Amino acid sequence: VRAVGRPAMAVAGVALAAGNATAAAAMSGAAVNATIPIVSVIGLLFALWLYRMVASVRVAARPDGAGGAGVYSLLQSEAGVGDSVEASAAQIQEAIVAGSRAFLFTEYRYMAVFMGAFGSLLFVLLASADGFRAKPSPDFDGVPALANAAFTTVAFLLGASTSIVSGYLGMEIAVFANARTALEARRGVGHGFLVAFRAGAVMGFALTSLGLLVLWITILAFSRYFGDDYRSLFEAIAGYGLGGSSIALFGRVGGGIYTKAADVGADLVGKVEKDIPEDDPRNPATIADNVGDNVGDIAGMGADLFGSFAESTCAALVVSSVSSFGEQQMWAPMLFPLLISAGGIVVCFLTHFAATTFARCDSIPQIEPTLKAQLVISTVLMTPVAFALSWFALPSEPFEINGADHPVHRVGVFLCVAAGLWSGLAIGLMTEYFTSNRFTPVKEVAESCKTGAATNVIFGLALGYKSCVVPVTFLALTIYMSHQLAATYGVACAALGMLGTLATGLTIDGYGPISDNAGGIAEMAGMGEEIRERTDALDAAGNTTAAIGKGFAIGSAALVSLALFGAFTVNAGVESVDILNPKEFAGLIFGAMLPYWFSAMTMKSVGKAALAMVEEVRRQFRENPGLMDGSVKPDYQRCVAISTKSSLEEMIAPGALVLLTPIIVGLLFGNEVLAGTLAGSLVSGVQVAISASNTGGAWDNAKKYLEAGATEHARLIGGKGTDAHKAAVIGDTVGDPLKDTSGPAINILLKLCAIESVVLAPFFHQQGALLFKLFGAA
Repeated sequence: VRAVGRPAMAVAGVALAAGNATAAAAMSGAAVNATIPIVSVIGLLFALWLYRMVASVRVAARPDGAGGAGVYSLLQSEAGVGDSVEASAAQIQEAIVAGSRAFLFTEYRYMAVFMGAFGSLLFVLLASADGFRAKPSPDFDGVPALANAAFTTVAFLLGASTSIVSGYLGMEIAVFANARTALEARRGVGHGFLVAFRAGAVMGFALTSLGLLVLWITILAFSRYFGDDYRSLFEAIAGYGLGGSSIALFGRVGGGIYTKAADVGADLVGKVEKDIPEDDPRNPATIADNVGDNVGDIAGMGADLFGSFAESTCAALVVSSVSSFGEQQMWAPMLFPLLISAGGIVVCFLTHFAATTFARCDSIPQIEPTLKAQLVISTVLMTPVAFALSWFALPSEPFEINGADHPVHRVGVFLCVAAGLWSGLAIGLMTEYFTSNRFTPVKEVAESCKTGAATNVIFGLALGYKSCVVPVTFLALTIYMSHQLAATYGVACAALGMLGTLATGLTIDGYGPISDNAGGIAEMAGMGEEIRERTDALDAAGNTTAAIGKGFAIGSAALVSLALFGAFTVNAGVESVDILNPKEFAGLIFGAMLPYWFSAMTMKSVGKAALAMVEEVRRQFRENPGLMDGSVKPDYQRCVAISTKSSLEEMIAPGALVLLTPIIVGLLFGNEVLAGTLAGSLVSGVQVAISASNTGGAWDNAKKYLEAGATEHARLIGGKGTDAHKAAVIGDTVGDPLKDTSGPAINILLKLCAIESVVLAPFFHQQGALLFKLFGAA
């Protein structure tokens, strides 16, 4: 039976006791309590400094001082009447800002209702595990169920709020920097690169530092009640990960539907039917398309990776709380997962200057190597930092870890972190091989466009399936090695290693949509072909690095989900998943189906929203013939409204599927069936996510390969306006929901089902398996 927490215990007392308990570790509890907040604050201050650097680029103010309607003067500006290029860029930026804020504020109102409703449900379920008692019953293990429910609900609300703030901050800096990137590109590609890169770094450092600081403060605040009952403390803290992942679900799905509905509508009518360039101001869906880049690829992606950070940390904390760390109240080793994240912020801080100071990007061929070097340098630097943290924060003598059949050494934990770190890099580079048009696979897809859209689709699907082989192999090796060294704690540490350079990963991910928006603004503001070539080069590199980021996110999601599964088995008392057990096998095969069901729902949602968008764009071209010659302005706001309405309506059903599945399965069938469900969804979800993301990425870059016409091979296949190019556009359109909606959102399906099961395991243990109990089969 676990000890009941001491409500009046002071934080200083916890740190002091922890320092005495960890005499075998060189790093004291007090040092840990100083290191984490100091590094977090430094990261936030660095993000603020970067923001000021981006803000130093001036964008011309609107001359009329009016609201977002100023975008309607855009066509006059393009024709050379009225505003300057700078003023036009400012107007376009203002319209994108207005659309992005309108969507996010509306979405966050939905989320506020969800947070209240789900938080209440969470409290009721956890409190009912022991009959809503204020004091634990004799057979109930741990702190009172009512207290556990209250603290877990608070942690859930904190995680959800931090995720919302993270996504919103990312969106704000992205829309702040897009016009500045386009304007700076007039001075040279290196100047445009610096603005987009620094803006991405603002999001990267702000998100990681804020998430780490809030989690550390929450742990310290909760420890005042739980005292030395570390198991109950970190079971409640797991609610933080649940909150972050819940918001990420709606951010990814809602934002993904928004951006792809606009993108598909703009491409099918604009490029295929009307034969006008991408981001042409005559296309009514252009502003909605640029808004979608921010709400989906920035706010949604930021919330997703914040959820991965929170969940991997919570998984490691839950598992280590029932090991010798928790039993002996070792504060420094307990917070080792947070130290890894803090060390990663320092490493990414140093890595950042490689691109902005020591090896600056000054030409188009240097863009992609500079971004890729960020990943390699951060991985190399993070390796010795992880070793130092393992050496000084963990006990010098071997220690016991729950689930491990042998004592674990601190070097073994370091190897787990390093395995995740380097396998993340390998997965990212392999993703680049399958999605970059510099390599054979994408060139083969482009070649297939000569015979039409059908062969393009066939080659793209084959590429996606084949691209699963190497990443899954690396994941399998990492999981096996980590589990052999430190059981499920080792897997959690591998996930933390893969996310150790999260600030750099977010920087590169944020860079892509900012550059994409910059290209759209350059086209719409009439900056000229040379400037558009520079922004296209920035965008092309961003597409490749975004694909790398998606591979990185999927790999980390797989490790995080498995680590959470280990935490679930600890809380639920499930030792293993046995496929010869009919309950677990039934759950296994049901769980393997979930990613397909979820993908079907999200893809159909994109299709329905895109259908409405296509009809609206066609209507405007049909009823306003002056659109084509620029004498009539498009109704951009109508398209923005369609994307907003459709995405918010369509995100509800996929969200309900993910959130309700663990509750229904656990309540009706119990923890054994739920364990099988989690395992099945993980095994199939990884394959579906990788193939979907890489297929879509390959189709996108095959299209850009033909449009750029930079090689003799591309020119022979056919450039813009040819049948081959139209086939490539169709493939890209089919791939849009795969790479930007369904594929990335599967990550959250895996993580959210697992973290929800971890949090609700005590309830399922006491009150679950109702059907089996009813029919006497429990």
